[in-house]
Amino acid sequence: MTIKVLLVDDEPLVRAGLRVVLEAQPDIEVVGEAADGAAVVPLVRSLRPDVVAMDVRMPLMDGIEATQAVLRTVDSPPKILVVTTFENDEYVYGALRAGADGFLLKRARPAEIVHAVRLIAEGDSLLFPAAVRDLAAAYGRDRPANEAHEALVRAKLTDREEDVLRLMARGLSNAEIAGRLIVGTETVKSHVSAVLAKLGARDRTQAVIAAYESGFVSPT
Repeated sequence: MTIKVLLVDDEPLVRAGLRVVLEAQPDIEVVGEAADGAAVVPLVRSLRPDVVAMDVRMPLMDGIEATQAVLRTVDSPPKILVVTTFENDEYVYGALRAGADGFLLKRARPAEIVHAVRLIAEGDSLLFPAAVRDLAAAYGRDRPANEAHEALVRAKLTDREEDVLRLMARGLSNAEIAGRLIVGTETVKSHVSAVLAKLGARDRTQAVIAAYESGFVSPT
């Protein structure tokens, strides 16, 4: 299956570089480009990409606002991969909290870029779990911990769902979690779906952030 990608960045050279790297792959197609987040929603509606690779800092509408706009207004929204210059950036954490599925550094090697797009499209493991943990340690403490903790308590996760969430936070894929818990992959998928539904999370990235901010998993 071909992964359709929309590139969103105000730097033409960045978009051109990403296009060259991605279109060299037989299973990835760049279906469009935009120079600002304000153009994302109409392009997503018309092009129906599977993944939006989006700069986090843009002049008119940044990646956080664009992510929120897509998730709020588009039915069956695409996966969103934030592309950034700096790894330890509060804007990146804000985008992940808003619903972005992962992030990628602009200085990443071609193989890392391709891997990130494929992993985000598949959605069965966390992209760069150590980096997400570091962001949560740096910026998650600024969030209302009591509110996050109460939300986790209200979720009433089962013991097995808690086990799955801990392993998700470590970046394990569904297959790796299945091996660790000695259960089938389909069983893990069911547990992951239940965790996301109970936490009100769009995907495993938001579930893991909720786990860190609530204190269920320590980022340090």
